[in-house]
Amino acid sequence: MDYTAKWRTPPLKHPYLKVSQLLVLASLFYFCSGIIQVNKTVKEVAVLSCDYNISTTELMKVRIYWQKDDEVVLAVTSGQTKVWSKYENRTFADFTNNLSIVIMALRLSDNGKYTCIVQKTEKRSYKVKHMTSVMLLVRADFPVPSITDLGNPSHDIKRIMCSTSGGFPKPHLSWWENEEELNAANTTVSQDPDTELYTISSELDFNITNNHSFVCLVKYGDLTVSQIFNWQKSVEPHPPNNQQQLWVILILVVSGVIAVITAITGGCLAHRSAARWRQRNRNEEDMDLEKMSPINIGSAQASV
Repeated sequence: MDYTAKWRTPPLKHPYLKVSQLLVLASLFYFCSGIIQVNKTVKEVAVLSCDYNISTTELMKVRIYWQKDDEVVLAVTSGQTKVWSKYENRTFADFTNNLSIVIMALRLSDNGKYTCIVQKTEKRSYKVKHMTSVMLLVRADFPVPSITDLGNPSHDIKRIMCSTSGGFPKPHLSWWENEEELNAANTTVSQDPDTELYTISSELDFNITNNHSFVCLVKYGDLTVSQIFNWQKSVEPHPPNNQQQLWVILILVVSGVIAVITAITGGCLAHRSAARWRQRNRNEEDMDLEKMSPINIGSAQASV
């Protein structure tokens, strides 16, 4: 049960834009405005380029600021780097790669527009020499659901559970069979307060005396993931037919009788053949004696 299935769902009843449509519109807006867009998923690594190069000697004479909206992410002054607490231990500057910043273990809260500002000294004051913006879009896709066997709560009834976690926005889970939605039980949805990611699970009871093909469908935004669970009922062996049993017994009896008759007949024939062979031997011996007797008498008379 390790494959996914595409499932058609009914159209939305409300005329608001889908998440993907909003992302497309946002992408078009930032593309037209000249802002670079970087698309990533949760827990990945994002590299945001300032698109500006300076030498290591100049690094001591410039100020570099990376900020998200009005919040400072990272600052470099007099060659020293400072990272704000929200990004600490997962963000650093790459001065050899266009003054980029690298953000690891991305979170949903990292979504937003990042601006790089480079200042240089002129006449004892700092002036902006370069400024660029990068739009970071972080997605959180749900993995394919897993279906677990929870055993049999009662006779002929089996319970299974479908679950998935690590996605956003808030999901909805449903069970389907033959394009009809089923009544699920114990459906729970929870959200991690730190990562803002959701976990969802749901249980389903069904009769094991019938064949089934269930689809667990998880919908979040305009995206879906699903898993299929197939059940084949047990096939019980049919009791043997009485008439067939009688035929089997009759065949066995007849076969036994034939075997006995064959054995007796074979024994009789062997005995008769042995008797004939003994009689033939006796006859041959008698004939030999009869042939030898006249010769012996004639020899006796000649000697007298």
